[in-house]
Amino acid sequence: MSKKPDNYTTNEEDARVYENPVLHVLSKNHISAPLLIFFGGGTTLSVYAYLKFELHIWYLLAYFLVGMLLFTLIEYLVHRFLYHLPQVYEEGGVAFALHGIHHKYPRDKKRLVMPPVLSVVLASIILGINYFLMGPYGFSFTGGFLFGYAAYLSVHYIVHRFKPPKNFLKHLWIHHSIHHYKDDEVAFGVSSPLWDVVFRTMPKKK
Repeated sequence: MSKKPDNYTTNEEDARVYENPVLHVLSKNHISAPLLIFFGGGTTLSVYAYLKFELHIWYLLAYFLVGMLLFTLIEYLVHRFLYHLPQVYEEGGVAFALHGIHHKYPRDKKRLVMPPVLSVVLASIILGINYFLMGPYGFSFTGGFLFGYAAYLSVHYIVHRFKPPKNFLKHLWIHHSIHHYKDDEVAFGVSSPLWDVVFRTMPKKK
């Protein structure tokens, strides 16, 4: 388990993290911006592929769903192996900027998402790669991938900002809370615990 400094806090929603005023502003983003961009972008790419290339709708749907599934795997791998480098709690470093800041201020609603400018650049690169590999189906595949990203952002925001419901979805709240407040070497899946089951990083049940 990554060692947290003794003065680590979890309840300062609007703490100033960067002294540089530009970095401070760029580190804060409203959840509505990426949701509009990526739910809208994912849908638009898929509709574009259908209208522009007249591809069979069932093939497009299959590529879309596979793109969403792949995102859940990427989400797990990035969270586990990139966002939890040993330096994640060292303020001022890259690892801290990527994810340590979120562990320090998990209820800061404006630091729950990656800056949209950076994520749009990454999404454009992913679209180019997928189009090169899959041709027109790359639009639908990328659409599903982006839709999966937007779904992940939605779940992540909701579990941090709202109380758990009294139904089966409560397990998502429990799963992510264990990662934040009990053991950050388990429960890496946010939108789904699927890959925690596959890779055996599910929290141990008492």
